[in-house]
Amino acid sequence: MDIQVLDMPILNTRDNQNGLTGRLITDIILKLLGYVAERERDNIKIRQAEGIASAKSRGVKFGRPVSAIPKDFIRTYELYKQGLIKVKDVMSMCNIAKSTFYKYASQL
Repeated sequence: MDIQVLDMPILNTRDNQNGLTGRLITDIILKLLGYVAERERDNIKIRQAEGIASAKSRGVKFGRPVSAIPKDFIRTYELYKQGLIKVKDVMSMCNIAKSTFYKYASQL
């Protein structure tokens, strides 16, 4: 596989103009650039983890905010608990999915 770098013609491995020495220098430079990029990525991960820990210590909340249970769900859920309606009825009346029904039900 060959690499052609438009900005840095010395890194082109497509044409073998420089011979074995040129190929060696190109390989060394590419390995060095790869190492630098990998180290920078590791540093970014470390700084990100530090930032998250700092924000959590300040009380910053991450993730999607918890939504309140709709009042119409509470009314229809009471009917469901009494056995007057089924889960599908609650889902259609409140316009919610089955997973949402069980999520709300577990919170009550």
